[in-house]
Amino acid sequence: MTQPRKQQVCLQATPYYHCICRCVRRAFLCGEDQVTGQNFDHRKQWLVDKITNLSTIFAIEICAYSIMSNHYHLVLKVNKGLVSQWNDKEVALRWMQLFKGHVLVDRWLSDIKTSQAETDKALEFISIWRERLYDLGWYMRSLNESIAVQANKEDNCKGRFWEGRFKSQALLDETALLACMAYVDLNPVRAAICDTPEHSDFTSVQQRLYSLKKATKSQTVQPATLLPFTGYDPHSKTQQGLPFKLFDYLSLVEWTGRCVRDDKRGFIPADIKPLFERLSINEEDWLTVIKEFNRHFISAAGNKAKLALWAQQTNRKWCATHGDMQLYRGL
Repeated sequence: MTQPRKQQVCLQATPYYHCICRCVRRAFLCGEDQVTGQNFDHRKQWLVDKITNLSTIFAIEICAYSIMSNHYHLVLKVNKGLVSQWNDKEVALRWMQLFKGHVLVDRWLSDIKTSQAETDKALEFISIWRERLYDLGWYMRSLNESIAVQANKEDNCKGRFWEGRFKSQALLDETALLACMAYVDLNPVRAAICDTPEHSDFTSVQQRLYSLKKATKSQTVQPATLLPFTGYDPHSKTQQGLPFKLFDYLSLVEWTGRCVRDDKRGFIPADIKPLFERLSINEEDWLTVIKEFNRHFISAAGNKAKLALWAQQTNRKWCATHGDMQLYRGL
């Protein structure tokens, strides 16, 4: 039975979520329709532009993305702590970039003299908006509604554009986060659309690689629109960026991309082994997971202890996975 979204997102357990949304109808979200001959590749840029814009408004950061022909993948981090740093005026102005505000809030922002009751009501609306600015459902709603309106207008039709509400998976530990990001970035390679990550158009890994071309000897450039790789800091209580090194991740994606075909598997390079050792990754099952991440993990991904805790926190009797594959060494 489908569960309410609030029971699928538990920020106490993890701020990281993998979101997938698929297009309804035979018509493509992006790519070329073989029946009509129409090409919709320009819609990929719509999505990239929109998620970039939304992440400057919401307290939700982009870890990875991949735009495919009839669906897209996002790996997002919900930064609840960031919202608490915004004052009431900033919250109101951010919200009103996307949605209609309220006349009482407009009066409060314009410093028009109002009664205490009117001021209290305006601040009540802003308090609701503050919560929505770190809400995954509102972020995805803002994205999907915008794209649906644009696509339906272009197709000169009405009705649903997405097959249903988006699917989300909680990424409960660093291993799950790393595997999911690699899975998302390598979607075009697995689909045989391209051969290498740098040729994977409209993916976050390609965007990161393009940014590296702008790097100098003294500075590594990371895209401002993506959550940066800051490396693992065992002494930090609040990890600000992604807990991996940029070049470790790029090396891992490059090696994994070459090995997704059975006839190209090879040994794991020495620079990747330390990452596997720190995260206790089962090397034998790594490629299996990357090929079919969604099939192995359903509502959440993580080790057995984290999955058991997630089930308890989200009022589930259990948290199922498919198959006997274990991404985690020793479990």
